[in-house]
Amino acid sequence: MENQTFYFYIVTFSKYVEQQFLFFVMFFLLYIINIIWNLTIFMVILLDEHLQAPMYFFLRNLSFVDIVYTTVTIPKLLDVILTGDNRISYIACLYQSCFFTSLLGIEVFLLTTMSYDRYVAICHPLHYLFHMERQKCFQFVASSWIIGCLNAILIELFVSTLEFCQSRNINNMFCDIKILTMLSCKKKQEFEILIFVETFLFGLCPFSLILISYAKIVVSILKIHTTGQRNKTFSTCASHLIVLLIFYGTLFCVYMRPASENSEKVDLIFSVFYLAVTPTLNPLIYSLKNKEIKNAIMKKFMSNLRTNKV
Repeated sequence: MENQTFYFYIVTFSKYVEQQFLFFVMFFLLYIINIIWNLTIFMVILLDEHLQAPMYFFLRNLSFVDIVYTTVTIPKLLDVILTGDNRISYIACLYQSCFFTSLLGIEVFLLTTMSYDRYVAICHPLHYLFHMERQKCFQFVASSWIIGCLNAILIELFVSTLEFCQSRNINNMFCDIKILTMLSCKKKQEFEILIFVETFLFGLCPFSLILISYAKIVVSILKIHTTGQRNKTFSTCASHLIVLLIFYGTLFCVYMRPASENSEKVDLIFSVFYLAVTPTLNPLIYSLKNKEIKNAIMKKFMSNLRTNKV
């Protein structure tokens, strides 16, 4: 009962009083750009009848997840910086941690599915419609949501058993599982093992599948005789891999290293990337470099201009 009434305190930027406005502007711009870009991609793919291929179905879901993913954490952080009220209740902290963990798991599985989609499209184009038929695409996305949510609920059930009897200061941007484990009086070792296993199953394994998919894609690209087409395909895949390396690399650096007080600053820097930077880059890399999506956006934009003029 006591655990359900106390507060945690997000003290991430309390030491940087003079720079708080700069931090607020930075995160606010990242959040707004993320919302505008992802919402644009989501609505264009939803409304344009020509963008109904499996690839766009996955992109639409990724955009939705990125919107919710950042909304779970960034607005609270902005409120803390703006108002100075850095309190977050125990229940709110658990909810934030649960939603973040579930959405992070969903994002991981969506990115893995999208790499498989690109592998089939490039390496086995004649069998693409068979392997990526509409029903299978729904199953892939539904499985991502079910597994991500069930995993998060299971983790939060364990987190709810933690006891906090020392510092309740969260030196991060949100209620992260690793931080809560560090603040706990008991069961630290068990939770560190749990976090490591989770990172292995929901991070390293999917990332390995992604690397295998792109390795096979690169081999297929090298067999393309047309230089222009080969360079274009390789450029697209390279940009995908860069964002994936940033996303997974920072996740591994945070969650696969042992928890310690000295690692908090490093974890904070890395968490900025997977929390705010990569969700903002996703629509740029996956969507806005796509010619069909750019044409669809321009068509909608021009159509709105004509409507307004009339």
